[in-house]
Amino acid sequence: MGTLSLPPGALAYVDAQIVIYTVERSPMYEPCLRPLWSAAKSGAITVFTSELTVLETSVVPIRSGDSELLADFERTLLGSDIRTLPISLAVLREAARLRATLAGLRTPDAIHAATAALHGCTLFVTNDLIFKRMSSLNVAILDDVLASA
Repeated sequence: MGTLSLPPGALAYVDAQIVIYTVERSPMYEPCLRPLWSAAKSGAITVFTSELTVLETSVVPIRSGDSELLADFERTLLGSDIRTLPISLAVLREAARLRATLAGLRTPDAIHAATAALHGCTLFVTNDLIFKRMSSLNVAILDDVLASA
């Protein structure tokens, strides 16, 4: 298994997939993500996500009536290891610009990318290949990290 490269002082952005893998303790991805959360806990890096992640991670637990899982997501997103950033007008304008210039970029992905870019994030952790096409982001794709062993 490869190792996620975390420069000291990094401002790391995680999308909803990363939060889902973490909360649901994905056996495939949890070991790869452990250093990210350890570094966040120690203050060596700062981890961010968008308020959009609250929506994206809430749908399945609400649909299935799993209040415990919903509470786990909320604890993670509102805890001290991650900073949840607002969806501002500036984020929406930048997301629109990104969607207009990158074919195939979906609105949620554009909002995540815009949020990371506007807040100066130096690392974007995801497992969504569309972000590889964004030259403005330093992207770490978890499957690529795992394959780099």
